[in-house]
Amino acid sequence: MSRIVLESSNQRLVKGFDWAKQQALKYVYSGDPVGDWYEAALPGREAFCMRDVSHQSTGAQVLGLGCHNRNMLGKFAYNISESKDFCSYWEINKHNLPAPVDYTNDQNFWYNLPANFDVLDCCYRQYLWTGDRSYLTSSVFLNFYDRTVTDYVDSWDINGDGLLEHLSKYGFRGLASYNEENWEILVGADLVAAQYAGYLAYANIQELRGKDSLSKEYMAKAKRLSIAFDENWWNENAQGYYAAVLQDHSYWGIDNLAPLYFGIVEDRRKTNLALDNLVKQKPHHVEGKSHLPETFYKYGRNDAAYEALLELADPGLERREYPEVSYSMLGSVATGMMGISPDARCSMISTVPRLIDEKEWVKIQNVPVLENEISVCHRGNSETTFTNQSGVVVHWKACFRTKKRELLLDGSLTKAIQETGTDFQKYSYVTVPVERGETHTLKVP
Repeated sequence: MSRIVLESSNQRLVKGFDWAKQQALKYVYSGDPVGDWYEAALPGREAFCMRDVSHQSTGAQVLGLGCHNRNMLGKFAYNISESKDFCSYWEINKHNLPAPVDYTNDQNFWYNLPANFDVLDCCYRQYLWTGDRSYLTSSVFLNFYDRTVTDYVDSWDINGDGLLEHLSKYGFRGLASYNEENWEILVGADLVAAQYAGYLAYANIQELRGKDSLSKEYMAKAKRLSIAFDENWWNENAQGYYAAVLQDHSYWGIDNLAPLYFGIVEDRRKTNLALDNLVKQKPHHVEGKSHLPETFYKYGRNDAAYEALLELADPGLERREYPEVSYSMLGSVATGMMGISPDARCSMISTVPRLIDEKEWVKIQNVPVLENEISVCHRGNSETTFTNQSGVVVHWKACFRTKKRELLLDGSLTKAIQETGTDFQKYSYVTVPVERGETHTLKVP
């Protein structure tokens, strides 16, 4: 089914990637009443839940499961309803029914409030990867986006402060965090961070649809969430972000993973301190561990990311069979280590090498992105070769972490453009149109 191939001078990496590919493919199904789907929940439930699909989707896309992603995300979008206070079904099984373990009726069901925003953000990311315009035009998706940022927020925002809250009397209907162990949480840091990401995604979607005023409105709402989070949720003594506000309105715990993962953190000093904290105090559960490589790579912590990546592939890892582990590893290699970042808005595919050894080389082939399949090979962090294996012309944005004003494109010095990355470091890049069948190499001189 999947044509994706990884080659490298690092055989431990190749072995781990191959395991993840084979493990992930074991969870892929077609022909059931729900349509094309893959397991994204506890193994054996024959189901997929909102949180896990949102976090497995990139790995699934790397495997060529774009149709599965669209179908599963569409099922969540379709099942949003007023009778559930604009929640969807948290978990759907292969029979196209809400999983009985989580759902009795519209008044009695399990739900984690970050989920709607997580799915909204995921839909936008899938559009960027695939260029599939159904994410921008389908009435089912558009209704889900609109209801999420309006009616959903209004239904769960008890005090009118713009945040969603969970009261103890609600039980497991509308938990205010993905932390399922503490039901005393009124508002979780991951909920605020997911809401921020959801608003940004909604703003970008509306901009693509020509709804400029609506786009600006939600871009501003996202900015206000970021500012308030920065001001109210930082614990200077612990050098990290609080995990939650409890029912008595006191702050509790530390959660640096979710704010960094969803990108709500904009302050450079706090970002670096939170990353230092996360390196020292990693999550103990496998769900959290599965997001460490992607998060560390995003902020340029390549050593920590690589270590976390290999831990996912370790046969001794407890609950390694959880689907999120293998899918997250595939996604983290593609987007993190290889730095592949597609943007369907302008038919652009960016790359940046994030290897830990300048003598190492890594090559990934047959990556399905936009209407194409591509190949990317990094030799250390100063040379990249890009091949447009199939499809229409794409624009390759080749980035390196350097301040050089010129780069070598196919052996010739070419003027480079500089920018600052999400890790606050300086990057130089060259943009090259690449026709089908063409290969180009860019080096740092």
